[in-house]
Amino acid sequence: MPSVKKGKVIVNGENPFIWLSEKQGSPMTTEASIWTITYSEKGSGHALFIKSELTNNKWRIYTDNADMTRWMQSTVQGMLNPETSDDSIPIIDAAFSRHGDVKNSWTQVIQSELDEIIMNWKTMSDPLLVQDEKISEPGRPYGVSAVMIPASSAQLTLNGKAASGSIWPMELDGKAFSTGALAFSENWRSEE
Repeated sequence: MPSVKKGKVIVNGENPFIWLSEKQGSPMTTEASIWTITYSEKGSGHALFIKSELTNNKWRIYTDNADMTRWMQSTVQGMLNPETSDDSIPIIDAAFSRHGDVKNSWTQVIQSELDEIIMNWKTMSDPLLVQDEKISEPGRPYGVSAVMIPASSAQLTLNGKAASGSIWPMELDGKAFSTGALAFSENWRSEE
């Protein structure tokens, strides 16, 4: 039997992301992180955190579970990007769907009363199993494990208009990765 990891599971789900910029290493023109949560203390649901020139460089949050999303802002999402921990960011009610496969093309669609956001990843590389055992270190109070699948290209549109910039290759612990990836089987842990 496998061993049991230290800590208490607080979140389980998925967290694909698209980080676009005009040049490799230059500031991001779009940051988009979409959660599909299967388990949290505030239930399950979806949340998209997005800031882009398409949103006038202001954060927007789309969700179908506001309580879960506010909790994510105060825990894991807020730790990953402190800008998103601001609970004055308005929450927009939305529906979420997805289709495709994790080798060729994966698409997630976020539909609100006024907006349609389409996130698409193409030509994925082999998955990487990542794990961070750090729990209760300053600035990093959670441990994580996930299956990360980097894409070769990605695009985000808002109401039919494409966000500028591209994803770029990078390394993750010496392995080829990119600034646009699928993140599945993602588990976040706190101390018991």
